[in-house]
Amino acid sequence: MPSSSSLPHRDITALYTTHHGWLQGWLHRRLGNAFDAADLAQDTFVRILGVRDPQAIETPRAYLTTVAKGVLVNWCRRQALERAYLEALALLPAPEAPSPEQRAVVLETLYEIDAMLDALPPLARRAFLLSQLDGMKYEDIARQLGVSLTSVKRYMAQAFRRCLALVD
Repeated sequence: MPSSSSLPHRDITALYTTHHGWLQGWLHRRLGNAFDAADLAQDTFVRILGVRDPQAIETPRAYLTTVAKGVLVNWCRRQALERAYLEALALLPAPEAPSPEQRAVVLETLYEIDAMLDALPPLARRAFLLSQLDGMKYEDIARQLGVSLTSVKRYMAQAFRRCLALVD
């Protein structure tokens, strides 16, 4: 009799074998690119490896679609960040342009910052961006968001803790 720890692995394998081709086709129709579709299909299955009880998935294609949509949204955001960064670089004079290695480091940092901001609750993210990008004072942020000054301070502390976690 197989061990209970090997059962989820077998269930994930069956899920992959049965639905991988369908998921890749679904993604290909949305992206128009087989290579990116293949990558995102793999990313989707990697994301579901942590499912505790794969047998509890009653509608596998609906479940895979939901997970794949999240993967796709993250991928699109990364693509948009990269395009914006490369467009900004194109405006720099050649001697000031960073090396390919520096570009890679900056892009990875941008991805990490984007993920950190996305993980913040909406009001905390908005307060942080108003402070850091618009240079607004906490009192003005509180007025704009319709919250107390104490809440803004709490939001900022939360955001700064997340920033510090990126540095560690």
